[in-house]
Amino acid sequence: MMSLLPPSLVAVIPRCLQSVRQPVPAGLIALRLGELPIGRIHPMRQALLREVWPELLPQDGALVWDATSLNVEARSDRIGAVALALRERGAITGWRGERYAFEHPVDDPCTARGEVLFRLERAAFRCLGLMSRAVHVNGFLPGARLVCGRRAMSKATDPGRLDNLAAGGLTADEDLVACARRELLEEAGVPAAISAAIESRGALRSTRMEPEGLHDEVLHVYSLRLPAGFAPSNGDGEVSEFLTLDLESLAQRLAAGEFSHDAAAVSAFGLQHPQALADLRA
Repeated sequence: MMSLLPPSLVAVIPRCLQSVRQPVPAGLIALRLGELPIGRIHPMRQALLREVWPELLPQDGALVWDATSLNVEARSDRIGAVALALRERGAITGWRGERYAFEHPVDDPCTARGEVLFRLERAAFRCLGLMSRAVHVNGFLPGARLVCGRRAMSKATDPGRLDNLAAGGLTADEDLVACARRELLEEAGVPAAISAAIESRGALRSTRMEPEGLHDEVLHVYSLRLPAGFAPSNGDGEVSEFLTLDLESLAQRLAAGEFSHDAAAVSAFGLQHPQALADLRA
């Protein structure tokens, strides 16, 4: 498949994939639920966390929350209260009023899911270095063209940068495919009759440090072949415009860093998939 892509695109794909495979910096403090590692915290946040979360105790170089005896709802309520306290102190910004599910860690979260341990406001995940999940959809028009959205300047993360056709975090208890189809409708105006044809292209994990904390997210990649003449239309105010890019234009914009890290990696990842040729021949 790679031999069918223009050399400029082949050259930039490894860099796009590497941008979301950044090693976790040394010096972060492990956050544990009992003996279970669940997150990583910047040491500068340790004092504030212990102030708003007094049962969080230092142990063997980690911060330990002894909440294994609590059920999922009780854990969710307690850590939710901690997140609210951090928000009041300005340590968490971009509050969305949406909860993600935090899962019991598994060996390969790109291919397996763990049981839900608690549900928490999505804006708190980076602060605590917790792993979340998101869906991204590469949209293809006939003639080997990708449809990309530009993130609105009002977005809390990566404002103004290019994105995939649709993308969004997986909210607690939401099905992956249902999430992808919801985002397609809200962000790009893709009706159910068209979004029913989405196909999974696997998943990759994205890790890097951001000002809010450790970004750790599994990106579930989907592909959608759009009918000729389809014109996306944003309905939730999160996309300022859509661009239709041929492969050379895509390569130039990827190389110039115009895409968000995750969207660039998802574009590259999708073009490496064995079914990419069928996508490009949409």
